Amino acid sequence: MDDIQSSEVSGGGPVKKKVNRSVLLGAAFLMATSSIGPGFLTQTTVFTQQLAASFGFVILISLFLDIVAQMNVWRIIGVSGLRGQEIANKVLPGLGVVLAILIVIGGLAFNIGNVAGAGLGLNAMLGLDPIVGAVISAGVAIFIFLVKEAGKAMDKFAQFAGIVMILLMMFVAIKTAPPVGEAIVRTFAPTEISWFAIVTLVGGTVGGYITFAGGHRLLDAGVKGIESLPEITKSSVAGILATGVMRVALFLAVLGVVSQGLSIDPDNPPASVFQLAAGEIGYRIFGVIMWAAAITSVVGAAYTSVSFIRTFHPSIEKYHNWIIIAFILISTIVFALVGRPVNILVIVGALNALILPLALGTLLIAAYKKNIVGAYKHPLWLTITGAIVVVLMGYLGVVTLIEQLPLLFK
Repeated sequence: MDDIQSSEVSGGGPVKKKVNRSVLLGAAFLMATSSIGPGFLTQTTVFTQQLAASFGFVILISLFLDIVAQMNVWRIIGVSGLRGQEIANKVLPGLGVVLAILIVIGGLAFNIGNVAGAGLGLNAMLGLDPIVGAVISAGVAIFIFLVKEAGKAMDKFAQFAGIVMILLMMFVAIKTAPPVGEAIVRTFAPTEISWFAIVTLVGGTVGGYITFAGGHRLLDAGVKGIESLPEITKSSVAGILATGVMRVALFLAVLGVVSQGLSIDPDNPPASVFQLAAGEIGYRIFGVIMWAAAITSVVGAAYTSVSFIRTFHPSIEKYHNWIIIAFILISTIVFALVGRPVNILVIVGALNALILPLALGTLLIAAYKKNIVGAYKHPLWLTITGAIVVVLMGYLGVVTLIEQLPLLFK
């Protein structure tokens, strides 16, 4: 099982360009599909029920915050040629270790939910027992890291799954015939605004390990340096836009169901929407989308979480693919034996929201340290907008965490 980086970095002009195009798409879709997990489907459905057409405004604001966060993070990682934890350690010794611990714990906890989602997806798609489905899904994820060129396999898998999800979601959105005109109007003139919904969407889209998924992937493929900035920027925006297209398509599908006055099952909101939209076929489509969303999140969470400890010891670097596999196995075993620890997941979710301001704030400081970025000059507009995201998400993340802490003691 070859190292991801050594299996992909190649010399020669034309070959390198071709590889880079594939890697750029792969990084974009790795980030996008990592953020489109089981929670993504449920959150979007629930918030659309609550806010109706005004949820379009929430999507618009969250997309802006997502793009600012990702462009900052990807550029600084790419220019420095260092992973997030290495940059943090250079800004403040020991900070990288703290960041790595938070991300690995959060990634492991959420991967339990991702494995559960994959099991539920195969249950809806094929009628399999959820635990059996989870084990099969874990096997698929592990196989990706067992093939000779694991990085390329991961890139292709993320792209294929992402495109399938987007196409199926658009089909269901068209099927429900949503009031598109009203959705467009309320996107810019909402009747109701939910800051909690914005924080939840931003945290779920670029929080925790997801913030670094694409940037770390590009580093492993050798895409770094000031000369690579145009490609890095395009890849980061492409990832957010892919997430945005998926979010908008799901929003319109749910809005179409809600506008018809149909009742959505509170026990499984997204599955209910698909079933109401297209009957039994719709339910099977939900299974495909849920499985694709969950399995790609399993891959993304494991890969990125482990990338945060690779630099801590030569043995971890040497055997990181096997550690990724162990990460997936542990998540699957915990789900099979214990199930989803709901309270823990909620608390980790709140902590996840705090990782974004900590990580982004650290990288913004790093952008002005020559021993990290050399002669690179970070755009002022990115610094200012990035600082706004840090302050906003930091404040709202703390408020959310305080609100959720009592759940641990219930």
